[in-house]
Amino acid sequence: MKNHSFIRAILLLHVFFISFLLSPHAHAEENFSISGYIKDKATGEMLIGSTVYVQELSAGTQANVYGFYSLTLPAGNYTLEYRYVGYVTQFVEINLGQNEDRNVELVSDDVKLEEVVVLATPEDKNVTSDEMSTAELDIKTIKKIPAFLGEVDVIKSIQLLPGVSTVGEGASGFNVRGGSVGQNLVLLDEAPIYNSSHLLGFFSVFNPDAVKDVKLYKGGVPARYGGRIASILDIRMKDGNSKKLDVQGGIGTIFSRIAIEGPTFKDKGSFILAGRRSYIDVLAKPFTDVLSDGAALNFYDLTFKTNYKFNQKNTVFLSAYLGRDKFLFDKNQGFSWGNKTATIRWNHLFGSRLFSNFTTFFSDYDYSLAFGETDLDKFEWNSRIRTMNFKPEFTYFINSANELTFGGDVIYYKFNPANATGVSNGDIADVSLEKRHGLETAFFVGNSTKFSDLISAQYGLRLSNFQYIGPGNVYEWETIEPGKRKELVSETTSGKNESIASYTNLEPRASLKIQTGTQTSFKLSYNRMSQYIHLISNTTASNPLDVWRPSTNNIMPQTGDQYAFGVFKNFGAANDYEFSVEAYYRETQNQIEYIDGADILINEYLEADLLSGDGRAMGLEFYLKKNTGKLNGWISYTLGKTELLVDGINNSEWYPTRFDQRHNLKVIGYYELNPRWTFSANFTYLSGTPTTFPTDRFTQQDYLIPYNYLNSRNNVRIPNFHRLDISATLNGKKYKKNGDRRKNEDYWVFGLYNVYGRKNPFSTYFSQGTDRPVMGQPIETFATQVSIVGTIIPAISYNFKF
Repeated sequence: MKNHSFIRAILLLHVFFISFLLSPHAHAEENFSISGYIKDKATGEMLIGSTVYVQELSAGTQANVYGFYSLTLPAGNYTLEYRYVGYVTQFVEINLGQNEDRNVELVSDDVKLEEVVVLATPEDKNVTSDEMSTAELDIKTIKKIPAFLGEVDVIKSIQLLPGVSTVGEGASGFNVRGGSVGQNLVLLDEAPIYNSSHLLGFFSVFNPDAVKDVKLYKGGVPARYGGRIASILDIRMKDGNSKKLDVQGGIGTIFSRIAIEGPTFKDKGSFILAGRRSYIDVLAKPFTDVLSDGAALNFYDLTFKTNYKFNQKNTVFLSAYLGRDKFLFDKNQGFSWGNKTATIRWNHLFGSRLFSNFTTFFSDYDYSLAFGETDLDKFEWNSRIRTMNFKPEFTYFINSANELTFGGDVIYYKFNPANATGVSNGDIADVSLEKRHGLETAFFVGNSTKFSDLISAQYGLRLSNFQYIGPGNVYEWETIEPGKRKELVSETTSGKNESIASYTNLEPRASLKIQTGTQTSFKLSYNRMSQYIHLISNTTASNPLDVWRPSTNNIMPQTGDQYAFGVFKNFGAANDYEFSVEAYYRETQNQIEYIDGADILINEYLEADLLSGDGRAMGLEFYLKKNTGKLNGWISYTLGKTELLVDGINNSEWYPTRFDQRHNLKVIGYYELNPRWTFSANFTYLSGTPTTFPTDRFTQQDYLIPYNYLNSRNNVRIPNFHRLDISATLNGKKYKKNGDRRKNEDYWVFGLYNVYGRKNPFSTYFSQGTDRPVMGQPIETFATQVSIVGTIIPAISYNFKF
């Protein structure tokens, strides 16, 4: 009851505050609105996060993720500046005496026009924005970074930012501020992607030709997001060129890609269709018989999006993704995995100040494993998680100092952990696990407030609920000894849609910016996040066969509270350099951990092998970026620590998580020698991740048996990781010999991955010698270090656009 009273009090306080803002006393003079969309003039793409600045008021606003902006101002004459990084600033003089619709198209700064003026000072968003603990990369920057086999990759690019890491080469996903891979919510046009990797982590599932915007929230997460406790990666697809037909793509060492985009419906809409396929198996097949009899080693993905604008107030978007990896040893054996998503969105304007978006999506991730050469002796297993969602969201532009966001979220989950059968000598054994179901709902409200020219804040609340529902078996367990397998107390059956367990969490969010000048600001943030579904994985790195499970009567939701403080500073007359340092501390509850020897694959009694504990992560993140001149790039360094405390594990004392990294250093640079040649390099240094080694051993019948006498976990670290990559880009000629500009564009990328051939350790395992032991002599043992990439890898790719 106390919790409910607190919620009501907070909501009433918020309603009172907004009501005051809307009251006649708060608006003594007559106000009017100017609103519209900000687009790229060449393609018609909406420019997410572009800004509108009012010179006379030294105030402005920012376009939302659909490029829409709205400003409410007193009647009068104003000069508006429309800005976006990498584009020419456009100045517009208006006489505002009534509500006005104004769509603006900005020109990329590589196009020269006399009627527009180039802004002398680059954007200072890192200082002036309320946001902190966020990172945003545009595709132009991502394409400059050296990549594995010369292929541009979104996930690999964000791993070069402070606070983001990976446990090693060939590892799926990424880790943020000490969180696990399963604690990151990855969204593609608002639909969740449950496995973001191709080829076991070497490439991401996102085709760069179809991506418009990439934004990572490490902290200070707005109330509209929820469902994970470490980070939110929000990836927005291109809408498609609405001005002309465009074809672009590339031919690389390992795969090729192509994207087609253009206008539709008599210029009322646009589309983009992009595809990729690897061809290792195609190239190797003539030279080996390993890839015969149905064997395959490839991945592919297709990305599609289209939109239709009915009028200024109504636009509909449809986007879809299909991707799959295949590792087939023959037609009967191997494994594969893939994602499928579909999203429908409707943007509607209720007047000039209330923007709405209604989203519904479907997401399906599945994987399969099969072995056995005949139908009489074989094993087949597949698993999947399906998600369906409806999300209404509203943004009310109250005035130039207040922007209110509110809405809801309904998500239905269907888990199929194992549909498995085994055949032995023709006898069939069904070892499938029952399906599980969950329903997550949430309501959120948030406000962005500007108290003065130097002080602003964002704050909000998210109220979330999760229902674990039937049908299915319901188990109750009892802990006999901490850290050991639990014992079954009772087993009952629940009916369809019957509520088995219910959890409700209040998630407050707040951030504050205090600006002390035009180039310096201090920021603070706090957010509480709740996570109701869990990635079950006890391996060194996440892999495609990991299982997703819902919160149940035995698995509690994970929750996390994060506090952050940062200093943001720009240097130089043109903001030539930007610097930031952030300190963070996060406490988590009910983190998933495992008993020694946990059986997580096709285990009906999996919950008996799961443990729950508290976590803590703390660190300092340093970031220095150069924005101007021919030499650009950044340096990021993170000093971090991540630990767990689980009753019965590590003698019930704090111990490092398996993705804990003390030091994380990235240096990225790119140099434009001339309009045709650009050179780039990146260097990465990571502390070794923890792992568990035996502390003792004993012998039985000439076999060595390792033993952890101290009951310690993650008691040693593998050697440190470091690697240097370099690349060179040769742009095609822009003009013909007669001086006319070429209609098509092309460029070559030459790369060297792992320049000095470092054999970075991924894991270490122990084995016993194969020779028969000699009486009285010690048994020969070996420690083997596994490296995924242990040599220099050259690459070349050709990219085109016409």
